Formats: sequence, C-alpha cells, structure tokens
Amino acid sequence: MTPYEVMLSESQERMLVVAEKGREEEIVAVFDKWGLHSDVIGAVTSDGHVTVAESGTPVARIPIEHLNNPPEYRLPVELPDYLATVNDLDLGEIPEPDDLTQAFLSLLSSPNIASRECVYRTYDQTVGSNTVAGPGADAAVLRIKEANRAIALSTDGNGRACYLNPRGGGAMAVAEAARNVVCAGARPLAITNCLNFGSPDNPAVYYQLAEVVEGMAEACAAFEIPVTGGNVSLYNEADGVQIFPTPVIGMLGVIDDVELCVGIAFAGEGDLIAVIGDVHGSLDGSEYLKLAHGKIRGRPDIDLSREVAVQRVCSSAIEARLLHSAHDISDGGLAVAVAESCFAGGIGAAVAPGSRSVRSDELWFGESPSRILVSLAPGKLEEANALASARDVAFEVIGRVGGGDIVFGDDAAVPLDSAREKWSTGLSAALSGKSAAH
Repeated sequence: MTPYEVMLSESQERMLVVAEKGREEEIVAVFDKWGLHSDVIGAVTSDGHVTVAESGTPVARIPIEHLNNPPEYRLPVELPDYLATVNDLDLGEIPEPDDLTQAFLSLLSSPNIASRECVYRTYDQTVGSNTVAGPGADAAVLRIKEANRAIALSTDGNGRACYLNPRGGGAMAVAEAARNVVCAGARPLAITNCLNFGSPDNPAVYYQLAEVVEGMAEACAAFEIPVTGGNVSLYNEADGVQIFPTPVIGMLGVIDDVELCVGIAFAGEGDLIAVIGDVHGSLDGSEYLKLAHGKIRGRPDIDLSREVAVQRVCSSAIEARLLHSAHDISDGGLAVAVAESCFAGGIGAAVAPGSRSVRSDELWFGESPSRILVSLAPGKLEEANALASARDVAFEVIGRVGGGDIVFGDDAAVPLDSAREKWSTGLSAALSGKSAAH
C-alpha cells in the first residue's frame, strides 16, 4: 500500500490509542492478552505539524491549523415539499379499531416489533461469562468483574419519526437510546452513531441531514453526553427515491453497582404496574398507524426537559431499589410494552389506566416519548410517588402483575401464550417471505 492508502484507508476494527510515554509496552501487553495485533506508529510532537514518514523518509507534513480549521462543505438546503402534507394528521378521518384484540396481535407480529430471537440466537451471547442482561431487553448489560460495575449498551433509531420531523426525530433517537440504558439501571455516558440518508446533493435530503444532526446535538446537550465518534452512509436511494432519514444511535451507559441492574420482566405476582410520565401516547408516526391504516403522518416531537426528568426519576427509583422492572415505552406503545414485560417474565398482567380522555388506539398504541413502564411491590408505592412528585413527573399506577392473560381494561383480553406466539414468529415469518397469520 502507498502511504496515501495507509493514511486514508477506512478498514474496520482499528483504534488509535495515545499512551503515556514510556508505558507503551504495558498497552501492547493488554492487546497481546486478547490476541490483538498492535504497533507503535508514532509520537506526539511540539512542532505544530503532523508529519508522515515511510521507512524514515517524510512523505507529508501538514500544519495543525489546517487540520483544525478545514474548509466546510455546505450544500443548498431546502424544506422538503412532502412535509406540507404528511405533518397533517386528522384522527377524525381514521376509524378506531373494531377489534382491539386483532389490532394488538397484528402489531405483535409486525417485523418492526416482533421478537428478534431468530437473529440473535445464532450468536454467542455469553463470551467471558460477563453477560448480565442479554438480547431482548432494553439494553445489553456486561459485567466488569474487577470493579463490580457494568456497562449497558443500546442502539436505537426511528426513520419514520425523522421523516416526519427531522429535528425532533434526531432528538428522539438519542433520548430513546438514553432511556433504554436508564431502564437497565445505567447512567448514560456517551453516544456513537451511524447516519443513514439519501443523496445530500438533493437540497431536501440535505435539510433532513442538517436538521437531524441539530436535533441530536440538542439532545446530547440536554443529557450532557458527548458524541465520541460515528460514521455516515449517504446516497442510499434508487430511482430517485430516498430511504427515510435514519440516524442509528449507539448509547453507552455505566452501572456503578452491578446489583442495581434492572430488567424488563414482570416478576412478582401482585406487583403494581405503573407508568413514569404521561400514560397517553400519540399516534403520530406510529407503527399502528402505518400497519392498520397505511399512513405515515403526523409530527412526532419531544420535550427534552421532560424526557430528562422522567429518566432521572427512573434512575432514582432504581438506585433506591424500588423497582422490580423498567421498560421503555416506544414502538407499539403501552400495549406492546406491557406484553414484552409479560413475555420476559412468563406471567400475565391486567392494566386499566384511570383516565380515558383519548381514543382506545391512542391509549394503547400511541408512541409518544418520555414514558417508562415499571413494576414494583405495593409497599414501595409511596416512596416512588415522592420521587416523581419531586421532579413534577406523572406517576400513575395502571394495573397489577398476575394471571395467564394480558388484559387491557375493557378493550381486550388475550391469553399470554397466544400473544407470545404472534410476537415470537412475526420476524421469522417475514424473513422467510411468509405472512404471519393474524
């Protein structure tokens, strides 16, 4: 390879490490322990230049100021025409479901919601015996044995939300990734990302890219977390049709005491089920709206200060050991979150929010952010309520864990095993080209 190729190659699985002078061999020993090749390739200098040499002969020498202040590449920005129509969602034109049970089962078998087990079961999930929470939860949790701590990792992205509201969708992607590691008991620390878009030469696509990045930046500022790196995949289109703008956020969190790790599973018969945040959701950009009515409409958005408050309440409740489970409410809304916690625990539940000021499909399938489904012992309710009240966050008990059915007030009652069957086979049926039976 030429020096030019060596310096600009984008081969994967490589990291650059800056070590304290004189301790290079200690770093190399760590790499050797894990069977990783490493080389010392240079040193930090004070001459204000980056110098590249091959076999001792300099081949490039660049002043640092040119690297710190590179020329900016700015393209024309244009508000996409489609936003003038898709942001308008009139629920008066959309009938409520005649059969909520059927609508619920259809959602469970949707490839965007169904179990991913047919994919992740093909991979080893317990290398090094450090896995605390494996696939299927809100976040994967890995133990750091030497410190009795753990790290939590989650990836999230919602192309529909970013298509309908690029800035709000970018912020929501970061918020959901943070919410997932918080539900596992972790403190969000940093993100990486992969930004997937069409051609930025199209002014409307460049608008999507710019707005999504601004939304991500606003969310990172709200959570006080840095972006440690990432990559961009552009020109994803065919015949002039672009993919939805889809930022995928990878979130890292840390659990200072591994014993504080919390899962999504309902576990205790008679436990209370509650929602941190507002119970009712919105159908804007929801999977239900697309699946049941073939519409991708509305303007999903987020109040970042409210999101931060909800996550802080959840973290405080976990640190106080009040919660038996915590689960992000996202795709599929409250109904799917309840079902997933039932599946994980192998136990049923009955939920019936007290206020019914919205339609049944909004209540059960709305996907508004800033909501966490939790379970706790009845004796812990007063303390949990106090934590939420201190941050002016809603905390509503909506049901109890127990039985062999999933019951949604007077709207639907489904045997746990029947619901799990729809959920567990939906993705594999789609991948095999077969429609999951509804």
